[in-house]
Amino acid sequence: METTLVILAAGLGSRFGGNKQLSHVGPHGEMLMEYSIADAIEAGFTQIVFILKEEMVETVRETIGNRIKNRVRVDYAIQTTDTLPAWYQIPADRQKPFGTVHAVLAAKDVIRGPFATVNADDFYGKSAFVLMKKMLDELKSKSDACMVPYILGNTMSENGGVTRGICEIERGYLVQVDETHDIHYEEDHRIVGEHGGLDPQEAVSMNIWGFHPELLPVMEAYFEAFLRGLAPDEIKAECLLPIMVNDLLKQKKLTVKAKSSPDRWFGITYQPDRETVAAALQLLHRKKVYPEDLYQI
Repeated sequence: METTLVILAAGLGSRFGGNKQLSHVGPHGEMLMEYSIADAIEAGFTQIVFILKEEMVETVRETIGNRIKNRVRVDYAIQTTDTLPAWYQIPADRQKPFGTVHAVLAAKDVIRGPFATVNADDFYGKSAFVLMKKMLDELKSKSDACMVPYILGNTMSENGGVTRGICEIERGYLVQVDETHDIHYEEDHRIVGEHGGLDPQEAVSMNIWGFHPELLPVMEAYFEAFLRGLAPDEIKAECLLPIMVNDLLKQKKLTVKAKSSPDRWFGITYQPDRETVAAALQLLHRKKVYPEDLYQI
């Protein structure tokens, strides 16, 4: 059975001001998603699925897909409003995509086995993919899922507020996840969010989830219910994976195993983040964590 990495790369990047997913930040012009791909291949994943905007497909195919197609199965899916149910009328002023649940559903016809999701503009580290691959191999049915949480203090940006799913974990299983906005540093370097102060050791979701393929019809029904619940003037609401997981946990339709990564996450949210990310990647190459050519791994 295939083990699939689904790369979520069709986001709008409004805070960054452009296609941050395609930013060349590695010392040899690598995009962040290339590190996830290299780490996933090394961990034993056998399929890579890119979720893209249509105008990104040829660039990703030429720069990444053609380089890895002899090592893993590669598929491309486009997140487009054309895949929305025929009965749903898109508000005229809507510009945002419909979220990460909709993004995954764009690939439902090409996902061939247990699958993990990652953001294209995030760096997760090698251990996350080793942990995820092992958990994916243990999934038995649509009610089984998994995740790799991170320590909040290892996921902050110095350049502005971020959104994180604050996780409650008991005995290695996720109990609930609370999507929390505007998490940022105060002047004294305390971490606060929209509801007040946060412990830097809090476990957080960074959108690295693992699901059994039998969950895809459940996700599709969940997304349709989301659309039916939208008011006509809700033009920014998104159907997000952590909120879906939390709702399915409440309904006792899902059990989510959680194994934490000790690695430091970094990613691109704001333009100034590029410099920080580039420096971190250069250091990893100097330390020989990654070779000159990522795909030598």
